[in-house]
Amino acid sequence: MRTTVVLARHGRTEWHHGNRYTGSTDLPIDDVGRQQAEGLRDWATEFAPDVLWSSPMLRARQTAAPTAEALGLTVSMDGRLRELDFGEAEGRMLSEMPPAVAKAFQLDPVGWHLPGGEDPVAAADRVHEAFQQICRDHEGQKVLVVAHNTLIRLLVCRVLGLELRDYRRLLPVLGPAALVRLRSQDGTVGLEAYNTPAVRSEIPA
Repeated sequence: MRTTVVLARHGRTEWHHGNRYTGSTDLPIDDVGRQQAEGLRDWATEFAPDVLWSSPMLRARQTAAPTAEALGLTVSMDGRLRELDFGEAEGRMLSEMPPAVAKAFQLDPVGWHLPGGEDPVAAADRVHEAFQQICRDHEGQKVLVVAHNTLIRLLVCRVLGLELRDYRRLLPVLGPAALVRLRSQDGTVGLEAYNTPAVRSEIPA
């Protein structure tokens, strides 16, 4: 059976507006983020997911809340959907990191991940486990998952068989509250849409 999983990045926070690494810092969404969460709700009323999953981080929960209320869904949370810890980069822009660190990260963000931060390979492993479980538990259903920028891009690379080290190069942008649509069927995962705004009928049901 075909299972559709739509991954939504959470709405904007103050740090994301300034392009600062937020990672494990548990910030709320800002006024623009709340508008984006309402846009996700409006899109979801048309998509009509059967279930709603979220990262336990505040910005993801706040983004999922309007959809849950509008559709009468319970938000199921899984710690494996949380964003990476970016270590010494938390609260900083890449340009504020030591030049040698920033250059190495840009060349290979997995082999030379941000100092003190989570290994992206480990993060890809945990989110892939969560994705596989969600597909098993909700086979044949439509699932909406609210998660995070880097985590979603790592998952897309993992399920499509792309090199994790290329996630920034191959998937350079995933906007706040933007959508990624994956299809799981007969053991194969396909990408149907990437970085799509949460607009009614933008991603067909």
